[in-house]
Amino acid sequence: MAGKNPTGEIDARYSSEGAAPVQWAHARGLLESAEVFWLSTVRPDGRPHVTPLLAVWLADALYFCTGAEERKAQNLARNPHCILTTGHNTLASGLDLVVEGDAVRTKDHDLLKRLAGLYVAKYGTAWSFEVRDGAFHHPGGGEALVYGVSPTKVLGFGKGTESSQTRWRF
Repeated sequence: MAGKNPTGEIDARYSSEGAAPVQWAHARGLLESAEVFWLSTVRPDGRPHVTPLLAVWLADALYFCTGAEERKAQNLARNPHCILTTGHNTLASGLDLVVEGDAVRTKDHDLLKRLAGLYVAKYGTAWSFEVRDGAFHHPGGGEALVYGVSPTKVLGFGKGTESSQTRWRF
């Protein structure tokens, strides 16, 4: 997939001696294939809110959906700053990724149709959505708002015999 190709910078303070930065293509591939993400938002009183969700990667952004009445949607209506994380829940291997950016609601019909197709391709038919009125609609009922997060910064934490911390700026 063509798109932004930022250069990774290694942070030697948190990396094994001689560690090299992870290539963005590898990190982007993990964002495309990861099944579960954790979304961090800020409640109105300043406390953090974290919840797992599904997301798809398209055109240099992560997209997720949520009901308008859910806490994450209410938080994003007040403060769009958020973080999406994904990775391996082990110490011995893998790359954990932290995506920082602002969540922007999308209502574009054509984009929503593409995203709905990506949800089915990635997660199966249980995640089929109809697109209407600028939102996803599940056949079983319920409307879901769709948000895109274009990264402003991504951190990658490599684990295993060689640890590394790579930063990509956008």
